[in-house]
Amino acid sequence: MLIVFKRNRPYQIDPVLIFHKFKYADYFMKKDLIRCEFVTQGEELIPYHDEEWGKPVLDDNKLFEILSLGGQQAGISWLIVFKKREAYRKLFYKFNIKKVAAMSKDELEVILTDASIIRNSNKINSIVHNAKLVLEIIKESGSFTKYIWEFVNHKAIQNKYKHFHDIPATSILSDNMSADLKKRGFKFTGSIICYSFMQSAGLVNDHSVGCFRYKELIS
Repeated sequence: MLIVFKRNRPYQIDPVLIFHKFKYADYFMKKDLIRCEFVTQGEELIPYHDEEWGKPVLDDNKLFEILSLGGQQAGISWLIVFKKREAYRKLFYKFNIKKVAAMSKDELEVILTDASIIRNSNKINSIVHNAKLVLEIIKESGSFTKYIWEFVNHKAIQNKYKHFHDIPATSILSDNMSADLKKRGFKFTGSIICYSFMQSAGLVNDHSVGCFRYKELIS
């Protein structure tokens, strides 16, 4: 049986039923696993949880992608943005920092007519705006990766939350990151967005201690 934590209590899901219901049933059928509760929000999040979320990212373009998509999430659910992730990648050169920073106003105007993404002009423009600032950081620090990981002294923080709902929305470190990014002129980089970014990029391991990924990431 698969066990998923919900409202302080684990509950069981019959993997046979999951096999018929979910497109990503193979992730459940491999073995009995305990996962973080957020995977119940949408089946698309299962492989994301198992393979990406919380895994340390040490690539400038990938870090930029995670931060950019986090900004698109402001005010809406992550699942909505996640479902549009491939569309964003296609429109923004797979989040190649240099290419995005060089995008023209005409390109952005065309992008804003594309229904495959969230057509919010402030959010869309912020991606290019922030890309230019990331280039300044790379020039200053050598890499965006180095700059980002300095906030955790280049070592992922291993938290020990028993239940997913116990995880805070912000931390002192996300406050510090947000303050520094805003000081540099970044947009859509509030503390909540920065903490979510830290979780996704693996700066903090916020998998519940009972989740199978928790031990994999600390080993």
